[in-house]
Amino acid sequence: MDDAPRNPWTRLSRRTAYQNPWITITEDQVLTPAGTPGLYAIISPNSVAVGALPVDAEGHTWLVGQWRYPLGRYSWEIPEGGASKEVPPHEEALRELREETGLTAARWQELLRLDLSNALSDEGAVVFLAWDLTPGETDFDDTEALEIRRLPVAEAIAMAHDGRITDAISVAALLRLEVLALRGQLPEGFPCSGFDG
Repeated sequence: MDDAPRNPWTRLSRRTAYQNPWITITEDQVLTPAGTPGLYAIISPNSVAVGALPVDAEGHTWLVGQWRYPLGRYSWEIPEGGASKEVPPHEEALRELREETGLTAARWQELLRLDLSNALSDEGAVVFLAWDLTPGETDFDDTEALEIRRLPVAEAIAMAHDGRITDAISVAALLRLEVLALRGQLPEGFPCSGFDG
């Protein structure tokens, strides 16, 4: 929205509290919107999150299953990962798709952008629809132990609705796809224009 109110926060100072190859944590001394002094810590990943929601000619998609260490549980997700801020997001999303599923996409379109945890972090995400797919070989990172599952798009959307998928990027992407389908707003040539969500 272009009519956003002015920023009510005042930064008095900033220092780097912690840094490693993946994140930087800064601490700002601030005046809050109420005018009181405070401390605000911000987690800044050194990458941008990207995702690709692939859909084939039969209306199927692919999910990636993996153990998420910070959560201490298994997670089903669309192909996604951290990407260089120096490379166009669609190139990085399509790279993640190829590495995690072996798929290459001849056609793609931006689906949505997200702020992932805007009270704690400035991390953003860009997610793309990917179609006109060609299978190939996966190329997992050394640190990944992934399980790949092909399933109907409608089933993946149901998993987002009923809580079997909890990953924020995946839930947002699947529900956005559902809304576009219900409104008849899928991209021209998209393979699943007849699915009813």
